[in-house]
Amino acid sequence: MDNYFPILIQVLVAAGFVVTTLVATHYLGPKVKNKHKDENFECGIEEQGNARFPFSVKYFMTAILFVLFDVEVIFFYPYAVNFKNMQQSGAGLEAFVAVLIFVFIFLCGFYYVKRKGALDWER
Repeated sequence: MDNYFPILIQVLVAAGFVVTTLVATHYLGPKVKNKHKDENFECGIEEQGNARFPFSVKYFMTAILFVLFDVEVIFFYPYAVNFKNMQQSGAGLEAFVAVLIFVFIFLCGFYYVKRKGALDWER
C-alpha cells in the first residue's frame, strides 16, 4: 500500500490545482457584461445570418482522412527508427511482415474511401 501513496498525493495535487483554478478564475475574472461583450466573435468578422445552414460534408471527410493518414505516418515512425536494430537482433523479417500487414489493412481502408468517392471533390 505504501507504493500507491505517491500516486494518491499526485492525484490530490492535480485535483486541487483544477479546483483552485476554476474557483480563482470565477472570482478573479471580469464582471462586466453587456450585449456587445456577450456576442459571438469569430476571427474579427461580423456575424451574418443564421449559423444553422446546411453545408457540404466534404470538409469533415477531408479532416477525417487527414487524421487517418497522419496516424498512419505516426505508426511508421517507430519502425523506421528501429529498423537497423531489428535487423541486427534477428527480428527484421518478423517486423517487416508486421509492417506489411499494417500497410495492407491501411490500403484496404484507402480503397474503401476511394470507392465511396470521398476523394472526388466534383461529386
